[in-house]
This record gives sequence, structure tokens and C-alpha cells, in this order.
Amino acid sequence: MKSTATDFIRRKKLLKQVLLGLIVLLGLICLYNGSTFAPHLPRAKEVIALDDGTDPVIGSFVPKRDYFDELFEDQEQNSEVPKSLPVCDMRHSELIPCLDRHLIYQLKLKLNLSLMEHYERHCPPAERRYNCLIPPPVGYKIPIRWPESRDEVWKANIPHTHLAQEKSDQNWMTVVGDRIRFPGGGTHFHSGADKYIASIASMLKFPGDKINNGGHIRSVLDVGCGVASFGAYLLPLGIIAMSLAPNDVHQNQIQFALERGIPSTLGVLGTKRLPYPSRSFEMAHCSRCRIDWLQRDGILLLELDRLLRPGGYFVYSSPEAYAHDAENRRIWNGMHDLLRNMCWRVVSRRDQTVIWAKSLSNSCYLKRAPGTNPPLCSSENDPDVSWDVQMKACITPYSAKTHKRKGSGLEPWPSRLTGPPPRLDEIGVSPDKFLEDTNTWYHRVIEYWRQMRSVIQKDSIRNVMDMNSNLGGFAAALKDKDVWVMNVAPVNASSRLKIIYDRGLIGTVHDWCESFSTYPRTYDLLHAWRVFSEIENRGCSVEDLLIEMDRMLRPEGFVIIRDQSSVVDHIRKFLTALRWDGYSLEVEPKTDPLSLSEERVLIARKQLWGDDDLDEAAKF
Repeated sequence: MKSTATDFIRRKKLLKQVLLGLIVLLGLICLYNGSTFAPHLPRAKEVIALDDGTDPVIGSFVPKRDYFDELFEDQEQNSEVPKSLPVCDMRHSELIPCLDRHLIYQLKLKLNLSLMEHYERHCPPAERRYNCLIPPPVGYKIPIRWPESRDEVWKANIPHTHLAQEKSDQNWMTVVGDRIRFPGGGTHFHSGADKYIASIASMLKFPGDKINNGGHIRSVLDVGCGVASFGAYLLPLGIIAMSLAPNDVHQNQIQFALERGIPSTLGVLGTKRLPYPSRSFEMAHCSRCRIDWLQRDGILLLELDRLLRPGGYFVYSSPEAYAHDAENRRIWNGMHDLLRNMCWRVVSRRDQTVIWAKSLSNSCYLKRAPGTNPPLCSSENDPDVSWDVQMKACITPYSAKTHKRKGSGLEPWPSRLTGPPPRLDEIGVSPDKFLEDTNTWYHRVIEYWRQMRSVIQKDSIRNVMDMNSNLGGFAAALKDKDVWVMNVAPVNASSRLKIIYDRGLIGTVHDWCESFSTYPRTYDLLHAWRVFSEIENRGCSVEDLLIEMDRMLRPEGFVIIRDQSSVVDHIRKFLTALRWDGYSLEVEPKTDPLSLSEERVLIARKQLWGDDDLDEAAKF
């Protein structure tokens, strides 16, 4: 009897353990199904621990690549698509993934601060990429439209007023009620950029004191641009400036510039070449840009030399040009000697500004004494390769053809926009092919605007990006629109960017497997031609790029994706999750000389959403 009772107790315990195991197993199955097929993915801040040492962006998320690979491994068998994507914590509303100083600290990168390496690009590794949509700041409004935006923006869109206080004596910006206004001043032009520009034109003695010199001055590099008022006041004169500044202690200056609708970008003269080809600019400008031009054998001035066209100008407004104390005299004398050895000559010097001009040909270089520094670059040095390339302390000589003609051979603006540039032969494109490309994009853009006509409001598009610019045909076709275009040449087609600049347009080199160096919400229209199929062929993530595009795109901005049908079909499934379904249209375009087989066009508009929308969505 005792043995039977003992067996009964043992069987009873075993049964309890089995039942408990089944309950746990069923619970795990329910949890798995709920997390995999839930109609709403929670906000990032709801699922990411923010304890010390935990990355507040990627936190405990599984890598996004794995998530989407699992979800879309077999499209025919698994048609489920998330109805929403996680949203980053509000503290990341201005996140720039590859210029994130928090990431630098977390990865413990050993960077030389004196060389500005901490302001250069340092992208997160794949496993640390952010996995969420960037929210707009509280109170965000649709930006004030151009041309009014040149002079004022909504304070809620860029809620940073420290620059207005810090630069109050220099007329950079002022806060007036719910707006930030830009009087047009700068560190060395308190009375306004327009008067400063007029004085430069007078110093150069161009016909009629017009700084564009009859269309021969078109592209300008403004180094250390502040809020880009210099570039803003060049635009009505037929000049486009690439306004450049780092994400430094004067934070958000480029964000202000882009919010205003002024061509500008984040960048720094540090250790690597700027992402532009040689001979891109007719003028470089520095107004109190606080750069040590004498460091490392003048390597930063030599980078400007690489970027200037034959006979190009360097406009320099800084105490070194006019102050008489010992330190400023030392710097001035050092710059004077260095630039003389580089074969630059002083064109004019007045008040606080000096203007140098670069040599028109190689003649001066050939007359220098042997061993003169800086040396000429070797023939192996390609001056047009600029993506992730270290600067070199050497002079880039001209080709025999450029030396012979003593100049760039470019037509004045605007004729150069549509005429075949002289450097076409360097990339193996014939003038006929160039004209065919120009004509094709003219008709494509007309068709885009026809399709979008019913939803585009007047002056609603100002900042445009062509993510695969090729020869610049898309941007050229927009010449009659009041927009500017950031032409992006993918790394494998970077040689074509020189044609962009020869046409009088601006652009940059970029690898779309990485994040772009801009603030969130800075472009009204993103045009992606063959971009997705190209990165997919390289094994990069289509989903990563979609989230990156969402980061760059302003609310109520548009995307135009032109690619293979299979790529467009895949992207279309994400419109709701990305909140790009405020308006969408998919069409099969007409066949033309640039058409891919089975090419399709997807046009979509990003919705304006805020915290209230997210809280409402979380209920479902």
C-alpha cells in the first residue's frame, strides 16, 4: 500500500510538470505569433532600454537586415508587411548617423582632434545602424516656402536659438516670435551679404562690377559658410554656391541653411578630400572660417587648389589679411610665401579682404626652382577620385590639353548647361550621347510633373536631390523651376560628377550603402533612378535605404523611384509602414533611349505626422 501511494504521488508530480511545460510552450508560441504578425510595431522608446551603456538608437532590436530578410524571404508565401515601423526617441529628431559624435564616443575611436577627424564621416557598423523612423520636433510645421524662406523659418522646426545670441552682433539671425529671421549678415559682412558681394565684384573689376563676370563665374565653394547667407545672395546673380560647414560647436548652421532653401552641405577640411572632382569651382570663399591654412605644409590650401578651375579665385576675409599684430603678420607672411610657391597671385587687396587667382596653365610650375615646395603631384595621382581619399600635400598640374588652352574651355552660364562640356571625352561619352541624355530627361521630367500636377502646390518644392545624377540631365531639365538640385554621383560613377560641375550644377559623391551627410527633413523631392537595383546588386539593404530616404525627406515631400518592376513592387509594400501613402502613383513609363527592360515609376508623398499620430496608432 505504501509503494502504491508513493507511485501515485510521483505520477501526479510528473503530470503537473508535463502540464506546466505545455503551458509554457503555448505561451511561447503565442508570444512568437504576436511579435511576428502584430499589426503595429511599437515605438523605439517603448522597447529600447535607455540605461547607461545601451545605445539609444539601436538598443535591443535585432539587426534590421535579419528582420526584413525573414519577413520577405519568400514573397509568394509570406505577404505580411508591417503596418508601421518603429519610431526613434524624440532626442534623435536631428540624428545624422555618420556624423554622430555619441557614436564616436561609444566606439572609442582614436581620432586626431587637431586635424578635425571627429567632424569627418564615421558611419555605424551594420549591427549598430538605427532601426527606426526619425520623428519631427514637437510643433513642427511645413516649412515656409521659397523665396520667403531665405529670410525666415519656423523656430519650431529648428528649435535652437543659441546662434542668434552668440552672433547677435554679426547679424546672422534673430528670434522674432515663432520665427527665426536672417538679416543677411555674417562675421565679416555685418552690413549684409549683398553689399559684401558688391565690394568683391568691385575689387575684381569685372564689367559693370557684376560678380558673375558675364556668366564666367558660376560655381562657388563657400568654406565655413555659417547659415549660408553669402550663398543665398549669390543666387539671384546667377551663381550657385556649395556652402560647406561642419557639424561643430556652431551646431545646426547647415540645418538652418537647408531649411531656408539654400544649397549647402555638411563637410570639413580635415584629412580627406572633399567629395568633389578637380577643377569644379570658379571661386572659393572664406569669411572668418577659422581654418589654419598653414598646417601640414599647406595641405588645406592645396585641396582648394585641386578644386579651383584654371584662373579660379580665392576670396579671403580674415584678420590675417589686414591686422598688424605679430601673430597675424606671421600667418599672413606664411600664407603669402606658400601661395606664391603654388603660383597663385594677389589680384586685389582692400579693407579686410584679399583675393588670389590660381595659375591659368602649367607655365609657372615649370619655372620653379628644383626642390621647391609644395611639389607637383605624381602622374599616378588621380585628382578626380574623392570618396574616402586622403588629401595630399602636392599641386595638381593641368593636363596638356588644359595647359595649352589656358583655361577650362567652358561656355558662360547658362549656355554651359546644355552644351557638351570639354571633359566629356575623359569619361568616354560622345557629344551626341550627351545631347540624347539631355533630351531624354527633359521629356521624363515633363512627364513627372504631369503625373504630379494635381498634388503639387505652388512653391512646395525647393530642395531636390537626384540620387543617381549620371550626366545631370534630370537637374538640367528643372532649369525653369525655382529649385536647386543636389546631384549625387554613386561611387562607381564618380567620374561623371565633373560633367555636373562643368554644366554649372553642383553635387557630391556618395555611397548609398551608407547614410548621407545631411540633417533630417532637408529635401522636398528625392529622385532615385536605378539606385535600388544598384545597391541590391552590391548586397546592400533596400530597407535601410528606404528608412534613410525617409530621414532626409521633409513631411509632405515626394519620392520618385524609377527602377525595375520587381524592385518597385517590393518598395510599394512599404509605403504604409513608412507613412508615404498620403499620395502614391505607379505608372509604366514610355520607352526611351535610357529605359531599362520592365522599368516602372513609383511616386509617393510622405505624410506629416507627429507624436499624437503615433500615440493613436499604438492603440491598434
